[in-house]
Amino acid sequence: MDSNIIATSLRYIRCFLLNMLGWYFFSTQSQTKHAPVIDNYDEKASSPLVASVHSFGPCVDAPFSCVHHAFYAVASIVDHLGHSLSYGELDSLSSLLASFLRARGVRQGSLVALVGQRSIPQVAAIFGILRAGAAYIPLDGDITRDETLQNIIEDTQPAFVLVSKGCISRASLLSCPYGCIEDVLDTIKDNPIQSVLDFSQGSDTAYIIFTSGTTGKPKGVMVSHSNVTNLLAIAPGNLHIVPGVKVAQLLNIAFDMCAWETLGCLMNGGTLYLRGPRRADWINVMKTVDVIVATPSVLAPHDPKDFPNVRVVATAGEPCPQSLADKWAAQATFYNCCGPTETTIVNTMHKHIPYTPLSIGKPTANNSVYILDEYLQTVPTGTPGVMWAGGNVTSKRYLTDPFLPGRKMYNTGDIGKWREDGSLDHLGRIDDQVKIKGFRVELDGVSAAMLSCPDVTGACTVLVGDELVGFYAPPNINISDVQTVVCKTLPWYSVPAKLIPVRSLPLTKNGKIDKVELKSIAISHN
Repeated sequence: MDSNIIATSLRYIRCFLLNMLGWYFFSTQSQTKHAPVIDNYDEKASSPLVASVHSFGPCVDAPFSCVHHAFYAVASIVDHLGHSLSYGELDSLSSLLASFLRARGVRQGSLVALVGQRSIPQVAAIFGILRAGAAYIPLDGDITRDETLQNIIEDTQPAFVLVSKGCISRASLLSCPYGCIEDVLDTIKDNPIQSVLDFSQGSDTAYIIFTSGTTGKPKGVMVSHSNVTNLLAIAPGNLHIVPGVKVAQLLNIAFDMCAWETLGCLMNGGTLYLRGPRRADWINVMKTVDVIVATPSVLAPHDPKDFPNVRVVATAGEPCPQSLADKWAAQATFYNCCGPTETTIVNTMHKHIPYTPLSIGKPTANNSVYILDEYLQTVPTGTPGVMWAGGNVTSKRYLTDPFLPGRKMYNTGDIGKWREDGSLDHLGRIDDQVKIKGFRVELDGVSAAMLSCPDVTGACTVLVGDELVGFYAPPNINISDVQTVVCKTLPWYSVPAKLIPVRSLPLTKNGKIDKVELKSIAISHN
């Protein structure tokens, strides 16, 4: 038998016995039916709840406590469809806008909604709101439904709303003071007001992102300045951005990954390139920049060879196919990342080496990840469990973290396991597990089987009634070829009842695969 296998087995046996002894001495009678199985042992621990040795990211202090403090210290440029704004101009405009907002009652801790369209004034508005001491609520003025917009405004009661000129017709839906961003900026440029002092602290909220929530009703997630700087000002979350590096701004403002593009670029002195609405605008920006942040579905249709300037790519928001990671990592530094909005964009990052097994990496600085069973006990390396996030989680509503006194931890809803090297494998979502013919099936696993078919660039599986329906792109691949690969790869009960080829997978406003739309397509095919 291999000596490494023997050594690993002996280590597990030793750790298990030590933890069983620890559990015996520390457990109360109400706990005795749930014995922990833990893959490391800490002799100094005062509790049997011992986290994996891999659970904790490095402890590093961010160089800035607030987002706009970093902005003061660097020279940035914003470019949109050939129009640009220098650091000095952006600094001046955001300062004047902060004064404008303060004069209208905005104070430290206030909320200011931003109903915007992708533009240079929108970027100035973000920094103006932050410099006024407030937090911004980003809402896409083009695609946010009227009912959703009204509900969010009613729930948050912002002190002021800034609306892009192209969305001003929607101002009638607002029940609070508002102003057109472009008009406000024109006014304050002609009638400058005194600049404001700095009113923010690291613990203050920087922005609120509204996610769909499990009930379908949007829920707000408050993200503090220190949460943001913890990721964006520390490697590798800073994506190697330094003055002069060009960064694409491709994503929806209401999607938290947009903050990674926008704030991450300007905090580190990069030049931000905002795309226009046409597909050609996307291509032009991607051909120009050095750094791209995107979901896998946004990257999937593109060939990296068409974008030779790109040097760093970070992807998150949904599972990344191995083939996509291999393709981009052959040209650029490629980070596969994971984490919910509640952990501030992502809390794990992996620098992928082409044609090696893809993982989601290790916890980022000052963050922690635990793989726990249903009784909130840690599980051994290689054993699947639910991923819980600790460290810099954003909310006060989560469970007390038993591994870090005084901290909270959050159930991400993801399933994962530890590798021997301390990196994490993402195994899917709890809510993507379905029962088919009495068997539990991971929808992402079915999609992965389709993606293993040569030339398939995108795939997704949905449950319609009691049947699995698989979608794949591009449509010129023969259904029988995909069927053959899937049948060889998957057990019989998880083979889709129907395969539907599509030109491209529909995407949500955040660049993720739109499973609701796919279900509608599947139903229409019946």
